[in-house]
Amino acid sequence: MSTPDAATQDHGPTLRLLQLVPEALPTFRVDVTTLFGDYLPRHGIVCDLVGKPVAGALPDRGDGAGFARVRTSSGQGGRLRREAAFLRTCFQALCAARRADCDVVQVRDMVSIGLLALVIARLKGIPFVFWVSFLMCEARIARARAQLAAHGGLRNRLILLKGLLEERLLYRVVLPGAQHVFVQSEAMLQMMLEKGIPRARLSAVPMGVDTQALAAAPVQAERPQGWQDGPLIAYLGTLDPSRQIERMVEALAIVRGSHPDARLLLIGSAGSPAETQALQAHVAASGLDDAVRITGWLPSRQAWALLASADVAVSYFPRGMIHDTCSPTKLLEYLALGMPVVANDNPDQVRVLEECGAGWLVGSSTQAMAEGLLGVLADPPAARARAAGGPAYIEAGRSYRVIAAAVAAQYRRLLQR
Repeated sequence: MSTPDAATQDHGPTLRLLQLVPEALPTFRVDVTTLFGDYLPRHGIVCDLVGKPVAGALPDRGDGAGFARVRTSSGQGGRLRREAAFLRTCFQALCAARRADCDVVQVRDMVSIGLLALVIARLKGIPFVFWVSFLMCEARIARARAQLAAHGGLRNRLILLKGLLEERLLYRVVLPGAQHVFVQSEAMLQMMLEKGIPRARLSAVPMGVDTQALAAAPVQAERPQGWQDGPLIAYLGTLDPSRQIERMVEALAIVRGSHPDARLLLIGSAGSPAETQALQAHVAASGLDDAVRITGWLPSRQAWALLASADVAVSYFPRGMIHDTCSPTKLLEYLALGMPVVANDNPDQVRVLEECGAGWLVGSSTQAMAEGLLGVLADPPAARARAAGGPAYIEAGRSYRVIAAAVAAQYRRLLQR
């Protein structure tokens, strides 16, 4: 380990992580940029980050804000060429890692690269950690089976085969071989216990909010242009088909039976233009063209300003094994902003809302969502008063200040062992 410096003296020696992630860098994921790029360095834990490039970009081998180093592969060429370049960049980073200046090798969500990192880290005597933020294998298998049922095709069979092989590798080799496994939620931790991963080698790290950034520059509410009047319902996040956004559109139709001027603002975008167009077509077919607006992806401050202007926010997560193990960020952001929020019974959302009492927990049906929204809109001042407890709850338990302290302590315990 390296010698401690003045900034980290109180926390012991500086620890250096080599972390390989599947995201294009820079990424919008706060559990990468905020946790590892901002808060963990305050605890003497610095990160060399390796990821994919923005499409068409040249490799970036300079320093990134908050990170000791940021590396990406080439974004030139077709998909196979880009994937090969990424694999080569990861391999080179792993081969260059030395025990003298690398305390932990960590891979996020990637099974094949995780196996490669496990082998190289073992050979070099460097602790290996795996971070599971999403059930990638299970999601790939589910999508491939759905596509096969609908369309068949050799490509979908190959994707299914890849998912099945990687699932076996993950649970039989990579995770059992890791010195520690970080997971996204308590529900995912329980799943890993059922897979045979020892409890002592598991830590749940749910999503959080950068409350210090919020405090430094409080959000100023800004209503969407042309929507100055009438009840406003907002949703912040991805609009991918797997999130079943059409349920919110259908709930809006029910709400408009009591509040004809109610509108729905969807702050985000789907994974492709075709998926966004399909959602817009559903809105049009529902006769709600003038009542639903999709903003596309926006910078956080701009998105939060629009969100804060709404009367109520929605955090809907479809139920099922894959989504039940997630930790929805949107709910936490709503609470941190003091927003009245209606959320369905995803396990992490149940835990949060039962602990803080600042939101409306409903079932996962469209009717239940609509009834929750109508309850908020029936008395907006009372709803705001109830939501006022959200910011203090987030600061005490789901701020990255608190999360980073717990993660840093776990890294140090790992190295002590």
